[in-house]
Amino acid sequence: MGIDVSISTVTSPSLPPAIALIGPTASGKTELALAIAARFPVEIVSLDSAQVFIGMDIGTAKPDRETLTRFPHHLIDLITPEERYSAARFRSDALRVMAEITARSRVPLLVGGTMLYFKALIEGLADLPEADPELRAAIDAQATERGWPALHAELARGDPDTAARLAPTDSQRIQRALEVLRLTGRPLSSFLQRQEAPALPYRLLTIALVAPQRQRLHERIAERFHAMLAAGLVGEVEALRARYRLSGELPSMRCVGYRQVWEMLEGRLPRGELAERGIFATRQFAKRQLTWLRALREAGTIDLESALAEPAAAARIELAIAAHLEHTLRQNE
Repeated sequence: MGIDVSISTVTSPSLPPAIALIGPTASGKTELALAIAARFPVEIVSLDSAQVFIGMDIGTAKPDRETLTRFPHHLIDLITPEERYSAARFRSDALRVMAEITARSRVPLLVGGTMLYFKALIEGLADLPEADPELRAAIDAQATERGWPALHAELARGDPDTAARLAPTDSQRIQRALEVLRLTGRPLSSFLQRQEAPALPYRLLTIALVAPQRQRLHERIAERFHAMLAAGLVGEVEALRARYRLSGELPSMRCVGYRQVWEMLEGRLPRGELAERGIFATRQFAKRQLTWLRALREAGTIDLESALAEPAAAARIELAIAAHLEHTLRQNE
């Protein structure tokens, strides 16, 4: 992986430090995060919208119990797969946990690939209308009858800006954008354009893992998905179905990997095509994550032009973190 290191616009020396380690799925974030946690006085805060679900361990690449005992992670295993978790709730929970970590004279290390959560944390959120269960059910029924691409086309007529950044099969986001449009008569994009960005009360160092060689990322994705299947991903989903009242429209079962296993268990996907479909969906997910990262780089990151495997890259990351945490490290001596 290539590495970018950037420092956010929040640079006041009076603010406490924080670190964000972001990147696409299978880019090596966990390995690097654990190496950082072994070297510096940090506590890991998950930046992953799938790891909030209890019992969803294999398909989310959740750290094992031994790792969690040595390096506790915040904001994982928060809710059951029957429940929903929003970017707004993440921001509130993350700021609370980060404040608690800072109070212990330690440093929050945010790790994950849910770019919407990262954006919500550093930029704030638009004042959007509350969800309307009846309207969502109606949209779901229309999708069943007409298909999500047809609803995407409807969204494109009323909110072309939002539709342009969504895939025609991105059911969760198409549903929300149509819900906002029908509830308010205004496109979702208009709310996002008007949102104010409250200052993040931290000096944030962002380390972004990128993939200049896309083929290697694709290989890592395939290797990891096959490993998840070998570790029992199908059995994990079967156990969740037996324990909870789930449907294929819940956010938990829309997660990459889980969606494909669900479709197989429902008889809509041949078992022999599971790995291929899961790998393809994961690649598409990584592509969307990299689009977010490109936008971040355009905002002013500093490209280190180095590969993750190079010792020089690790040394430069360590120096960047040490400089960022200089005051905190002196306090902890």
